[in-house]
Amino acid sequence: MAHATIYVGCTIPQLLRGAQSRIFPSHSPLGVLRHSAFCYCTGNGTIKSKRKMDHLERTANNFRQEVITQAKVCGITNESETVKRLRLAIANKDFTFKAGQWVDFFIPGVSVVGGFSICSSPGLLEREGILELAVKHTVHPPAHWIHTECTLDSEVALRVGADLHGYQEGKGNRHKLGTAKLYYSAKNTSELLFKKNILGLMKAFPGKITCCFHVTQQRSQICKELQPHITEGRISEKDLEKHVSNDTSWYICGPPPMIESISKLLTNIGVPRNRVFFEKWW
Repeated sequence: MAHATIYVGCTIPQLLRGAQSRIFPSHSPLGVLRHSAFCYCTGNGTIKSKRKMDHLERTANNFRQEVITQAKVCGITNESETVKRLRLAIANKDFTFKAGQWVDFFIPGVSVVGGFSICSSPGLLEREGILELAVKHTVHPPAHWIHTECTLDSEVALRVGADLHGYQEGKGNRHKLGTAKLYYSAKNTSELLFKKNILGLMKAFPGKITCCFHVTQQRSQICKELQPHITEGRISEKDLEKHVSNDTSWYICGPPPMIESISKLLTNIGVPRNRVFFEKWW
């Protein structure tokens, strides 16, 4: 039986890991990463408060590809008032990734390593040698650098993390396409990143991919194209409870308070903890 997938999220810096010695000196954090290979990349259940860890600590044991490659910034656009989209030209032909993965993001002169979700498709990398990241402005050094110092032709280095290592698709097995429902919440429609892409997917896969956009502080008129898919107010228990079933998996992405709130909501409506997943980007 095909399973359903529910994605619940809001706009955040996904938000989303050796390079040449001339860019990264021997004391670079890359040396630390070489000693770490495996860890879990999603969590379920209750979140416990703890000392805030940086990206390398949080993902120290996550699987990482061995390929680390240089990249050059070839495009910078403002996706919204708080989010920049970076286009990166990848130099290494052996660099690959799968949809949904993130990268370690190494910046010359910045000791803190960033961790950002990839927002472009593997197909764009194959066709044009380009990878894209969407990064929300924060005081975290890598994100701050991207918003205040990064320019065209800036050089960085990347490494892909959180691969589904060891998974092999069974040959000859027929797979029936399931359904995906996205609940996407932001302050207003200008902060609903990639909404045109999402609407395009809904048209391409009618009935298989659907999205309900939520806005909490909308002040301007909503465009006609978005109106049928917009709900004003936060994602509620009533929105989600109709999707509860034994075949449904739930993926949550957002800041800690939002993830805690949605996790508790799902528990209240009877969703087992082992069906709820989220990435810990804090």
